[in-house]
Amino acid sequence: MIINFLEKLGDWNPQLLRELKGRLKVFPAVIAVVTSLLVQLVVFLYQLRELPGENYPMYAQYCKIGLTFEQARIKLDRELSIQYQQLQEQFRRYSSSTEFNQVKLEQVKSQITEVKYKQHHIHQTLSNQFCPLDQIDMQMWWRDHWQYIFLSLSVFFIFTLLVAGTYLLINNLATEEQRGTLNFIRLTPQSETSILTGKMLGVPILIYLVILTAAPLHFIAGGAANIATSYILSFWAVLAACCIFFYSAALLFGLCCRWFSGFQPWLGSGAVLLFLLLTLGLVSDGTNIVDTGLFRIFSPLDITNYLFPKSSNIYNGGPLKQLHFFKLPIGKSVVGIVSLHLLNYSLWTYWIWQALKRCFRNPNSTILSKGQSYFWMVCLQIVNFGFYLGVYQSIEQLTLYDMQKYLTWLYPFNLLVFLGLIAILSPHRQTVQDWTRYRHQNVTSSNSSSRKNSLLEDLIWGEKSPAVLAIAINLVIATIPLLVGILLWYHPAEVNLVDKIKAFLAVALFISLIMIYATLTQLMLLMKTPKRAFWAIGTVTAAIFLPPMLLAILGIHAYKTPILWLLTSYSWTGISEAGTTTIFMAFLGQLSILTLLTFQLTRQAKLAGQSATKTLLAGR
Repeated sequence: MIINFLEKLGDWNPQLLRELKGRLKVFPAVIAVVTSLLVQLVVFLYQLRELPGENYPMYAQYCKIGLTFEQARIKLDRELSIQYQQLQEQFRRYSSSTEFNQVKLEQVKSQITEVKYKQHHIHQTLSNQFCPLDQIDMQMWWRDHWQYIFLSLSVFFIFTLLVAGTYLLINNLATEEQRGTLNFIRLTPQSETSILTGKMLGVPILIYLVILTAAPLHFIAGGAANIATSYILSFWAVLAACCIFFYSAALLFGLCCRWFSGFQPWLGSGAVLLFLLLTLGLVSDGTNIVDTGLFRIFSPLDITNYLFPKSSNIYNGGPLKQLHFFKLPIGKSVVGIVSLHLLNYSLWTYWIWQALKRCFRNPNSTILSKGQSYFWMVCLQIVNFGFYLGVYQSIEQLTLYDMQKYLTWLYPFNLLVFLGLIAILSPHRQTVQDWTRYRHQNVTSSNSSSRKNSLLEDLIWGEKSPAVLAIAINLVIATIPLLVGILLWYHPAEVNLVDKIKAFLAVALFISLIMIYATLTQLMLLMKTPKRAFWAIGTVTAAIFLPPMLLAILGIHAYKTPILWLLTSYSWTGISEAGTTTIFMAFLGQLSILTLLTFQLTRQAKLAGQSATKTLLAGR
């Protein structure tokens, strides 16, 4: 039976069978099962150490009569406090010069001492009282502690699957690359989907074995804690979708970032661990999900808090209940929030797999094509804008502070997004040389208008052409929702025409700045040096950070000299301080720089094409 099963598994996915044969040995499997059982035992015993006994305090949570004793203590303490205040008042009266009475004063002193002794005796006596065993609510104690066990296992599953699983996948690709077997796998007739799916299912098989061994206790703990089975299954569905997303991202990272060598697995799994710890901190602090929704929706910790809000003292409330998406109150129902997580993971997993299919067969190809980048940017902006504006009933409710906060957050976010797009889409020197050579050899076969149309089409869709125009199109896609929001934005008490114009100019500054970075990157990638990629990274990094650092060192502040800050990557800090004319002059300055860089890029591309053509003619 086992042999037949393995044969069918090999027919369905040969790569999965290869991974299972290499990892599913007897000794590692036993170690995985024993480790899982030990973790379950430690979690159970850790909770069992708090089992109430004879020395259980009277005022503890599960003592049934503790509340009655506490109310009686409060009442008696209040009466003694009132009596103490009255005696203090008598003491002040009898000690005054007008009504001085030594005998009465001594009596009041003794009464004050007696009241203090009673207060101390009451606190001392009641604090040492223990709850009778028959008055301890053991049923509630077990229910709550099964909840703690359930949540502890849930968090253990999340961290183990995501951190350890991503490490194993990235390490496997790095090892295959070093041994040279990855190229052999690429040449097999299997599809990219079959090979990569086999790795996702087979490489972390021991991690799956650890989780599956602990799954029965997880369900038992959930049932004992009176947690609905539908909620438990919803958690597992979201966790499975989350694993697919992170594992797909790990495979893409392993294929595209080969220059990190042996440090690559640690870097990838460390980034996942840092992300989980950061989102865990946001959940425990009760941070408003509106401000961090796009970031936190990728973490399964929030939905764990949403489904099981009473499972742990470190969680306070359910921020996901506040979540809206384009006026839709998604956080009001479990179906809505679970569907949002599943759709979100599915959407971005789809785009990762588009990149995986491109990079697996040809490691030198770009992660996304120019056409794919446009649709990817549309998805990103819809999700981003929907999370932020979902909390408002209409765009008119946005105040000046809300708009400034959104721009302040959106600016660095889009800056990182477009720097990544520039790195993904920009071709290197040899690719541009091939493109210019092809165009130079075929311009004589068509008329002028068709040449222009063909050039424009090639710059928009072609994978070998420079990516400057593609970056510009992505910028237009990214700024359309923002421009529409600014255009419709109206708040009679705060917003005027000047504020709207400044907001439009702020967007124009951002567009011109990104275009400068894109053109500068493409120029660096046309260099003849083999280290052109490092030159491009270093030049753009210096252009982003060096000017604001110099201004900060020289003590030039944005509120004093805003125009200098407007010409840097931190231009948003000077927009509120600068006038409309100043912002427009800064925009013209950036436009002039962009024009010069574009002229130089066109010249370098033509020279590359001419030199390649001369080489071909000389060879003939």
